[in-house]
Amino acid sequence: MSGSRERDNMLHLHRSWTPNIDRLAEDGVKLTQHISAASLCTPSRAAFLTGRYPVRSGMVSSIGYRVLQWTGASGGLPTNETTFAKILKEKGYATGLIGKWHLGLNCESASDHCHHPLHHGFDHFYGMPFSLMGDCARWELSEKRVNLEQKLNFLFQVLALVALTLVAGKLTHLIPVSWMPVIWSALSAVLLLASSYFVGALIVHADCFLMRNHTITEQPMCFRRTTPLILQEVASFLKRNKHGPFLLFVSFLHVHIPLITMENFLGKSLHGLYGDNVEEMDWMVGRILDTLDVEGLSNSTLIYFTSDHGGSLENQLGNTQYGGWNGIYKGGKGMGGWEGGIRVPGIFHWPGVLPAGRVIGEPTSLMDVFPTVVQLVGGEVPQDRVIDGHSLVPLLQGAEARSAHEFLFHYCGQHLHAARWHQKDSGSVWKVHYTTPQFHPEGAGACYGRGVCPCSGEGVTHHRPPLLFDLSGDPSEARPLTPDSEPLYHAVIARVGAAVSEHRQTLSPVPQQFSTSNILWKPWLQPCCGHFPFCSCHEDGDGTP
Repeated sequence: MSGSRERDNMLHLHRSWTPNIDRLAEDGVKLTQHISAASLCTPSRAAFLTGRYPVRSGMVSSIGYRVLQWTGASGGLPTNETTFAKILKEKGYATGLIGKWHLGLNCESASDHCHHPLHHGFDHFYGMPFSLMGDCARWELSEKRVNLEQKLNFLFQVLALVALTLVAGKLTHLIPVSWMPVIWSALSAVLLLASSYFVGALIVHADCFLMRNHTITEQPMCFRRTTPLILQEVASFLKRNKHGPFLLFVSFLHVHIPLITMENFLGKSLHGLYGDNVEEMDWMVGRILDTLDVEGLSNSTLIYFTSDHGGSLENQLGNTQYGGWNGIYKGGKGMGGWEGGIRVPGIFHWPGVLPAGRVIGEPTSLMDVFPTVVQLVGGEVPQDRVIDGHSLVPLLQGAEARSAHEFLFHYCGQHLHAARWHQKDSGSVWKVHYTTPQFHPEGAGACYGRGVCPCSGEGVTHHRPPLLFDLSGDPSEARPLTPDSEPLYHAVIARVGAAVSEHRQTLSPVPQQFSTSNILWKPWLQPCCGHFPFCSCHEDGDGTP
C-alpha cells in the first residue's frame, strides 16, 4: 500500500493520529532510511514498479515538466519495461492496482491503452489513470488551471488590441486592410476569452475521472463517493482472490491536494485539513486490515507501506500548510537531493515471518521492492537490463546486518544532484551534493512562490567543491563538512565521484517520455465517455463499503 505522503513523527500528540499505520510498524519491520528514487510521483512510481532508476526508462525530463501533465498525452511507462506485477502474474498471481496510476495511458489513440496498468502486469485496475490535483476541485493551489487562464487571457488581450487597432485603422483609413482580418482577430479573441472561462471545467473532465480496467466509470469524479468506492473495490478484490496467491497495490489518492476528505473526518485533527486527510487515510488502512482479517488472510499476507516522495512544502496558502511536514529532514517534494524530498516511511508487516518491532536504519530504496517480491515468489529478475534494487529479504529477516546498497544516486529530472555512500566498514553514511535548489525567499526552506523547485538553470547552485554531510550524525544536513572539519573529506569526495562516473557508464540512451511532444495534450488521445468535452458518466451505486 502506498500514499502520496505521510509523516507520523508529529510532536505533542495526546493520542495516536495514525493508530493503524502505527500498528503495522509496531508489529512489523520499520525502515528509517528508506529512500525514493525521485522526489515526484511519476518517476518515483516508475522506479518502484521496475526496480530501476527512472533515467533508465526515460521517465525523466530535461525541459522542466517532471511528471505527466495530462491524461491525453502520449508519454508513459514504456511497454518494454518489466514491472514486478508482470513477473508475479507469470507466476500465477492475481494482480490488482486500486487508486492512482499516473504513469500514462495512451500512445496513438484514445483506446490503445499502451501505458495502461493492464499492459504492465495487472489483471485488474480501478482508480485514476492520472492523479488527484488541486485543479480537480478548482483550488486556489492550482497545477495547471491558473497558468493556462493567465496565458489565455494574455493572448485574448493581444488579439483584442489587434482587432481594435485594425477597426480604428480601417475606419480612419490609416490602415489599408479588408474587414476579413478584423473579423478573424475579433473571433479569435472571443474564442480565447471563452476558453479561459471554461478551461477549469475542461481540466476537470479531461483528468479527474475513474476507470475500471479499460472502461471509464465516473467522469468527472464525485469526490464524496471516491473513498468508499476505493474501499469497496479493495474488499471485492480480496474476496475474489482469497483462495489463491495475489498482489494488490493500493495506491491511495491521499494525502495530495485538494485533500479530499469525507465529512466525518473534517475538523477532527489538530493539524488542519492535511491532518484530517492523514487520519482518513489511516482509517482506510484500518478498514483494509479488517478486511484481510475477515477473509482469513491476515497471517498469510505480506503488507508493505510507503510513500512515493516527501511532503510538498510549497503547497501553502497564507499561514496554512497543505502539503505536509518533513520533520527534521531538509527540503521536500521536488527536491532531488535533500532528505526531505526522498526519505519516506517504509514498513514491512508479515506475522510469523518477519520479527515484530524490528527497526532498520540501513539505506534502503523503493527500488528494492522489485527484487524482494520477485525472490519471495520464486521468480527471477530480468537479466537483459540493469536492476538497481536489491532484495531486502536477508535484511528484513535478520540474516544480514548491512544493506546491499553501497551507493544510492539522487536525481532531479535527468540531472544527478546528489549521491550517498554507505561506508560499510565504518557504518558511516556520507552524502555528497553536486547541485541544490536556491530557496526563495533567501533563507527559507523551500522554493515558495513556485510550484516546485527547479532542477537546472538559474534556480539552482552548482557546488564546486561539492557539499559533504555525514548523515550518520547529521540527518538534517545542517552542518556541511570541510577539509578542516573532516580529515576524510577529500577521500570521500573522490570515492563518491568515482562511483558516480561508474554509474553513468551504465546508462544507455532511451526515448524521453517527458519530451515536448510526449507531454502535450492531444485531443485524439483524450479518454471520454461521450464526445469531449461533453463527458458524463456515473456508475450505479453509492460506494458504501
